[in-house]
Amino acid sequence: MEIKGHRIRTSTVADVVRGRVVYSPANSLWLTGMALAAVIGGALTFSWAAVAVYVGITATVLLLGHSLGSHRKLIHNSYQCPKWLEYFLVYCGVQVGLAGPLGLLRQHELRDFAQRQKDCHPYLRHGMSFWRDGWWQLHCALKLDNPPTLVLEPRIANDRFYAFLEQTWRLQQLVPAVALYALGGWGFVFWGVCARVATGVVGHWLIGHFAHNNGRSHYEITDAAVQGRNIPFTSLLTMGESWHNNHHAFPGSARLGLFAGEWDPGWWLLMALKKCGLVWGIVLPAALPPRAELHAVDVVGNAALAGMQAATEMPGCPGTANGHHHRPRTTLAQVAKLCNSSGPFVLEGPAATLSSAVFRRITGHQATFNENPALGRLSAAIGNLQLRGLPALCVTVARRNRAWRAVAIAISPLAVAFENLRESFEMA
Repeated sequence: MEIKGHRIRTSTVADVVRGRVVYSPANSLWLTGMALAAVIGGALTFSWAAVAVYVGITATVLLLGHSLGSHRKLIHNSYQCPKWLEYFLVYCGVQVGLAGPLGLLRQHELRDFAQRQKDCHPYLRHGMSFWRDGWWQLHCALKLDNPPTLVLEPRIANDRFYAFLEQTWRLQQLVPAVALYALGGWGFVFWGVCARVATGVVGHWLIGHFAHNNGRSHYEITDAAVQGRNIPFTSLLTMGESWHNNHHAFPGSARLGLFAGEWDPGWWLLMALKKCGLVWGIVLPAALPPRAELHAVDVVGNAALAGMQAATEMPGCPGTANGHHHRPRTTLAQVAKLCNSSGPFVLEGPAATLSSAVFRRITGHQATFNENPALGRLSAAIGNLQLRGLPALCVTVARRNRAWRAVAIAISPLAVAFENLRESFEMA
């Protein structure tokens, strides 16, 4: 059962079903050693400076390394960048402590292929109970009876830097360990290396487990062994990687948080790098080939698929997924004038970050809020002017009373600046 363009090759689905889970001393000792050093050593050498080092380095390697380097670049090649930047990002991914770059790619491709089949081994779909799945994923390995073949493209297979990292990925933790010891002693090492690696490994499993068992969905894949799920409250912690239902639907997309309220720090950084000229060739869902097995299960998903269908029929049409609809920049003078105006006002939006009830309390009786899940952002039309995002919200609350109007006018410069910055990233 081959999937066109997939790196995994096999002749029968049984190859990803039949196998046994065995204890892996290397994986188990790696995690156990890091966890014990983090708990015992971290407690004995506790300081707030060490905790700050742990938070800062963990966030950095998850964002730059796991999300942008290992996943969106190495595995999916969903954007292009200079080779030196690719190497740097993938090296940061090795610092998460999960595996070498080729090992991580192999694990990802096998799971991705298996989960698209009608059936696969429970290990590959996180199909067992919470505690058993944890034991399997963190301390064991899957030995398939007839393992499928992994075919790598030359850009990866012939890369000597990746081959070197694959052979030495555990030893690469010595690089930050030496630097941290020089800066802050053993406390920095226990927190900046051991606690970071233990958190990364366990956190990766936790997100994988829940993202295949619990959560929200915009889409379903027909006849798939398991569906991906979105885990909204972990989007910032995972740098956007927890939008797993979106990823199952559009695996080649560089953007994972696709809809309103779906925060995706990895995407934000990609847009910033693109502004700096360091990233180009970014792949989005509209550029991916249609999938007959992909179906929407809610209004948001239906609207997105309809937009992509329209873009296919009319490529480059303004407002479609392949076109760029350049909106006039919102000005502070426009917002200030509208904040001081009166009359009926209707605000529409998806109510993704805040509920519709909260928005109706904010708008009060002087304006109307209509929930529209198909919209990507807050929106309000006043005459010929279309306001979006925070400026639209400022104009709305200004209609409540004089006190609210003063607040709205005071924060409107920040609202306008943020909205124009966001628009510039979207049009980058």
